[in-house]
Amino acid sequence: MFNHIFFEHPAGGYKKIFETVEELNEPLPATVTGCIPSFIKGSLLRLGPGLFEVGSEPFYHLFDGQALMHKFDFSNGQVTYFRKFVKTDAYVRAMTEKIPARTSSPAFSHFVTFGRFFTYFKGVEVTDNCLVNVYPIGEDFYAVTETNFITKVNVETLKKVDMCDYVNINGVTAHPHIEKDGTVYNIGNCMGKGAALAYNIIRIPPKQKDKSDPIEKSKVVVQFPSAERFKPSYVHSFGMTENYFVFVETPVKIHLLKFLSAWSIRGSNYMDCFESDEEKGTWIHIARKHPGEYIDYKFRTAAMGLFHHINCYEDSGFIVVDLCAWKGFEFVYNYLWLANLRANWEEVKRNAMIAPQPEVRRYVLPLDPYREEQGKNLVSLPYTTTTATMRADGTIWLEPEVLFSGPRQAFEFPQINYKMNNRKNYTYAYALGLNHFIPDRICKLNVRTKETWVWQEPDSYPSEPLFVQNPDGVDEDDGVIMTIVVSPGAQRPTFCLILNAKDLSEIARAEVDIMSPVTFHGMYKP
Repeated sequence: MFNHIFFEHPAGGYKKIFETVEELNEPLPATVTGCIPSFIKGSLLRLGPGLFEVGSEPFYHLFDGQALMHKFDFSNGQVTYFRKFVKTDAYVRAMTEKIPARTSSPAFSHFVTFGRFFTYFKGVEVTDNCLVNVYPIGEDFYAVTETNFITKVNVETLKKVDMCDYVNINGVTAHPHIEKDGTVYNIGNCMGKGAALAYNIIRIPPKQKDKSDPIEKSKVVVQFPSAERFKPSYVHSFGMTENYFVFVETPVKIHLLKFLSAWSIRGSNYMDCFESDEEKGTWIHIARKHPGEYIDYKFRTAAMGLFHHINCYEDSGFIVVDLCAWKGFEFVYNYLWLANLRANWEEVKRNAMIAPQPEVRRYVLPLDPYREEQGKNLVSLPYTTTTATMRADGTIWLEPEVLFSGPRQAFEFPQINYKMNNRKNYTYAYALGLNHFIPDRICKLNVRTKETWVWQEPDSYPSEPLFVQNPDGVDEDDGVIMTIVVSPGAQRPTFCLILNAKDLSEIARAEVDIMSPVTFHGMYKP
């Protein structure tokens, strides 16, 4: 059950996960306690920043650091740990010039997703610093950030790929949806009709019989309009059901002209190029998948920040959308400067007190919003308190059901049993618990009953939990949770933790005598 005793961190051990480390020349054997399940025989891959300064020049934001790939390998109960910097152009340039590349600023390395747009302006370069996630396309694996560049990272190869060469897209998110046959869907903004910015959903087909590169056959499926012609919203993820795409357009906007001005002024603050207006609220768009067709329903709700969708599914003429929201219109990344995260505990808490507050929310979108008269709740699903109401101006106002809320306690970096329950009515979600933005617990949530479970240990800082299904399992939560934990005061401070997905009890851990920094996203590769 949920533990209401939130840990305090007065010793500040969390500061260690925001420090530079060195890569390894060879794998380190891990010390295993417990019994690793026999079906775990592959690799846990994770990406995050590993270099936080170049020479005497520091990086300033959490998403500035150079990409470091971590790998725990599992074979016959034996475990090794390995890590290497991803030698992208951004990394090579930073190490050669001994100064942090300007294109690795938060706005470029993680926020800005319109690389092609900037190629029209002389001297503006877009980063390939792929520190956010790794996922499969065909038989290959790609490390990604949120620009147009993705990097193939197979065993001994490194290949930079520009998605602009294949589709009308200015950048792609680090959170695609992958179907069982290997088809990849993703979203990014683009130049749309009338030279206005828009958002394209792209499709990358599965592995090709002729062994050709699936990326070369990428296509645009459908286009969403932008609420503002020259101010695209920041996009981190999107939703997908069996038959529909869901795009949540938040009020966090990128002001392109301000951005170009900031580029020309050395020392300027890229965060000033983001605008957010509470009055604009949040627009939710839907489109059909087959064929790709935008549906002009005007779903609206209050202003919120959004990074991660949990799941979307269809039920009885409705689309259910579960996501990790941040209340209000302010951009959460304003609170992720390294100086804030490395501050003493009381200062960390003060900063989080004034930041947007996190909440797990469920929205329900009626697929036939005109069947009821104005002012009546259109949602008739019996298991949710969510409402949708047609207004006189033709907009459909949505009010969410809150599935989880705790003061300055975020349920973030969510995961589900993706193979079994993506796009389907489901019961369980898993997440990293952020305590005033400091990751210090693994959480499980029953989205039907709102029951919660927690794993936590003092002075231990886990990462995004990845669900791995037991091949012999029947239930949705028959499997394990895998996460990399850093415990700075321990003899072996980095370990891969394996938890029973049923109750988050510990099954095994594999420890190595080396410090590791924070990681963002990753995958289990069987």
